[in-house]
Amino acid sequence: MRAAGNGAAMRVLWRRLAVASVLALSAACSGGGAAPSGGSPLAVTTATPSATPTPPITTAPSSRFPSVAGCRVFPADNPWNTDISGAPLDPNSAAYLAAMNAGSTFLHADFGSDPTYGIPYASVGAGQARVPISFDYASESDPGPYPIPANAPVEGGAGATGDRHVLVVDAAACTLYELYAAQYVGPGWHAGSGAVYDLASNALRPDYWTSADAAGLPILAGLVRYDEAAQTGEIDHALRFTVRRTQRAFIHPATHYASSSTDPVLPPMGLRVRLKASFDISRFTGASRAVLVALARFGMMVADNGSDWYVSGATDSRWSDADLNQLKTVPASAFEVVRTGPLVY
Repeated sequence: MRAAGNGAAMRVLWRRLAVASVLALSAACSGGGAAPSGGSPLAVTTATPSATPTPPITTAPSSRFPSVAGCRVFPADNPWNTDISGAPLDPNSAAYLAAMNAGSTFLHADFGSDPTYGIPYASVGAGQARVPISFDYASESDPGPYPIPANAPVEGGAGATGDRHVLVVDAAACTLYELYAAQYVGPGWHAGSGAVYDLASNALRPDYWTSADAAGLPILAGLVRYDEAAQTGEIDHALRFTVRRTQRAFIHPATHYASSSTDPVLPPMGLRVRLKASFDISRFTGASRAVLVALARFGMMVADNGSDWYVSGATDSRWSDADLNQLKTVPASAFEVVRTGPLVY
């Protein structure tokens, strides 16, 4: 469900050039193999218009909280887990939406039953061996070693040429490890960049640091996951999405930009949108309905440059494409931008 053709490869090339440009700007401003042994088994998540008044979307609080491999995914007061259904509207909402082509674009689930779609993740136990990690952008990456097995799932598959994200949760320590442009080189991994997150902490990355994501955000926290959307029917966190063009600024919890444009109408990284409460979701069913309820309550954040209004989800062959295709009927104009913090340039 990605854009056709070589769009993914071009996005990777563009991002690498953008990161290199940002690092150069930062420097100017400052003046300056074999599978690991002794590991535990790898747990991989992949598996084989109405005349009546529009009902409001119900966003009642829930006692549930997002978790992966028995670990809570960030504290309850973390930005990812914060209800923004009542947050104030950003005064630049209309301009941002126009720049994101909201008037002519619809939502798109960038995941589905095809195992090469979506972003996979895995969990490991306390016995997983830690392996060396090297980076292209080491100055903005958390150093290794990381407990990532040789057979960890790679976004797009082993031979993919796209973003090649690798996400692994250490279930014993409740720590998240994420890599971008990952390649297994034995006995460890080489990546473009990498980040480590304590899932019990609200700590952000340093300002102007990237992560495995262009915005400096954790990826796993913003994915639509099958166990939430399709099995329990409830998503209790914000989602991540991409837009084609962004500006040279970010809003926390994002910590990084990937653009040289200073056009103020372009969205910054970390910009948060929510589905309008007036949008009628009564005709939606299944996982798509769960996604829309979450988008009204928690919204979604701009996390990377890519196709406009592509919502990220976890790789899982159990997804129903017919269900997810309902999202393609939701116009981007049904969203509004909320104010969650100041821009950091």
